[in-house]
Amino acid sequence: MADKLIIVMANTDPRNGEELGAPIFQATVAAAMDYEVDVICTATSGRLMKKGVAEGLVVKEGSPKSVYDFIKDAHEAGVKFYCCSPNLDLFDMEKEDLIPECDGIVGGAHLIEQVMEEDCKVMTY
Repeated sequence: MADKLIIVMANTDPRNGEELGAPIFQATVAAAMDYEVDVICTATSGRLMKKGVAEGLVVKEGSPKSVYDFIKDAHEAGVKFYCCSPNLDLFDMEKEDLIPECDGIVGGAHLIEQVMEEDCKVMTY
């Protein structure tokens, strides 16, 4: 059985808040179950790693919790969030623009290496 879960948020669009709940929630649950969990935000979801973006998003209209609150909860539970390196250029970001919960910047080789060399499972959104 795998000890690590990698969640790749690639097709999850931050403009549709309801798409953001499941991957972040499932990451939090897996971390609470003592699995090592990495969330890699790439493509459009890479915007979530930029300061100010997730703070302005909600999963459900009228919710008192922002998507950033869910990210903070997940991070506190042990989830590690990563921004894919091409997103820096795509969204005109610098490392300093990333939220404190972003544990680093990774490239495509990182994901492939993790999947091929470690005992892990991958979920994509």
